[in-house]
Amino acid sequence: MLSKRIIPCLDVKDGRTVKGVNFVDLRDAGDPVELAAQYAQQGADELVFLDITATHERRKTMIEMVKSVARQLNIPFTIGGGITEIADAEALLNAGADKISINSAAVRNPKLIEELAKAFGVQFVVLAVDTKYVDGKNMVHLNGGRLITELETETWIKQAEDLGAGEILLTSMDHDGTKAGFDCGLLGKINEMINIPIIASGGAGSMDHFTEVFQKANVDAALAASVFHYGEILIPDLKQELKSNNIPVRL
Repeated sequence: MLSKRIIPCLDVKDGRTVKGVNFVDLRDAGDPVELAAQYAQQGADELVFLDITATHERRKTMIEMVKSVARQLNIPFTIGGGITEIADAEALLNAGADKISINSAAVRNPKLIEELAKAFGVQFVVLAVDTKYVDGKNMVHLNGGRLITELETETWIKQAEDLGAGEILLTSMDHDGTKAGFDCGLLGKINEMINIPIIASGGAGSMDHFTEVFQKANVDAALAASVFHYGEILIPDLKQELKSNNIPVRL
């Protein structure tokens, strides 16, 4: 069985790592280059770096900072934020990214998924989906959760897989920052529907939550931010806990 992956997420705004609750009330969580180095040393399996206001403010991801972060790492590294065309992705690859994450741009132009997969390979393309439960349905949101779409989450993810997305980073906005646990019901449902890896995001508050999401939803990876940034959960301890629950991890 493949090892389950633990992935710290660095949400970056104006060159600093930030963290909020339900996508708002952002507070500072440190220097992303320093945090990236710490996580690599602690045994994180991958890192995700998201320039969370790039799309909203129509900026491109900060290439120079990406280079600085990449120099610190010996683990795979996904970068997202403001990627709207092949040239953006190519620049990030050249800066040191292993994968890119797209969200708003893919919803507005689904062919972008196909174009990126053809240009760089399916494994390079991570589709980030921000979902919120609205009027009895899971609905896709854009621009850092500011904009609701008419797309149902399940339908969009299936379409994205068909277009060539290699992985899904699924964030439950209802759970994000609450530390009340991942949305195992939705994650499990979507995992049954698709054949590509799912990264669970939104809601991690304890080591039990990681055990639960792997056991109940059988996701491939679990992502978190604040519990790692503020030292509430240490990655070596988390991996030992998962191993003790018979969940395969890379120690």
